[in-house]
Order: sequence, then C-alpha cells, then structure tokens
Amino acid sequence: MTIQAVIFDIGNVLIEWQPERFYDTVMPASERAALFAEVDLHAMNDAIDRGAPFRATVYDWAGRYPKWADPIRLWHDNWFDIASPVIDHSVRLLRALRRNGIPVFALTNFGDETFAHAAPHYDFLAEFDRFYISGRLKVAKPDPRIYEIVENDSGIAPHSLLFTDDRAENIAVARARGWQVHPFEGATGLAARLVAEGLLNREDAG
Repeated sequence: MTIQAVIFDIGNVLIEWQPERFYDTVMPASERAALFAEVDLHAMNDAIDRGAPFRATVYDWAGRYPKWADPIRLWHDNWFDIASPVIDHSVRLLRALRRNGIPVFALTNFGDETFAHAAPHYDFLAEFDRFYISGRLKVAKPDPRIYEIVENDSGIAPHSLLFTDDRAENIAVARARGWQVHPFEGATGLAARLVAEGLLNREDAG
C-alpha cells in the first residue's frame, strides 16, 4: 500500500517530554515524588491539551495547592526546560520527507496557546503540511474523533496514512481505523521504517 502522508506525534517523538525529569533537577527526588503524588499535574496538562488556557490553568492549579504553588507555576514559567531537548534525528527525518515531496502532518496532544508559545522556539513546528492540534480541535488522542478529523480534512484513505506515536493507546486507535502505524521507540527505528516503506533512502534517513 502506498503511503501518501506521514503523521508525527510531537511529544517524545520530536521533542522529549519528561516532566518528572525536569522536576528532579529543581527539587529533591523525594519532594518531586510527593508533588506528583499530591497534585495530578498530568491531568492539569491534559486540560490544557483539550483547550484550556495555558498560563491561567497552571496558575489556577498553583492557587489550589499553595504548598506546591511555586513548583506548579514552573510548568508554565520554565516550560522550555520541560519540553526539551529536541530529538534531532526525528527532525531530520521530517525534513527529509518533505524534501522528497511526502506530506507530513502533526497529530499531537498540545495546548493551542502552548503550541503558539512553542512554535517560535522550535522552528520545525512550522514545517508541517497540516496541523491537527488537540487544543485547537478541543479533542485529544486517543479519542477516535481526532483521527476522524484527520481523515476527513486530508481526504487520504486510512491505509495510506503512516502514523508514529510513542503511546500505545494512541497507536491502537489508529491501527483500528486502518492506519499504518509505527510505535515510536527511537528515531533509528522510525528511520528504518521509512526506508522500508520506500519513502527515504538510507542516506536521507541517517
């Protein structure tokens, strides 16, 4: 089956996203563990990914938990330290696909305001041919509706889409809809898949 577009997740595919790792650099590990046990920061971020305002949401949660107010606000104030580093090899693959005339889409759980905040900092975020940002669409993976939006908007048959994502539940929904999928475990594996599909040669994928 011919691949007509490659769809990238962003977090942990193009940019590393490990908030606990960041917090371990700014507080003792025992305090970080207590923070994440008492405050569901990932639920806070999920709300942002579904369209809640970035700064206002983080600062509201800081107000709810005064004991942890300062570290919670870091989720906004030090966001670039959390969303880092860039996975350079993945970015090279994205750019090589575009040079080869292969459309490249973003399908990502990402706040609308957060994405606008990130785009000037990470120039490759402007390079997708189509953008499916959960915060804009008000629906997030793995809800099947966001995959349906991609299909309807792009007009590409599911079996002609190749989707890479680091989360098994997101991959599972895409597979169930007939998409071709690549569970992301590193850029080297993705490079090999793109070569196997005939989308890149080995030199371009290196």
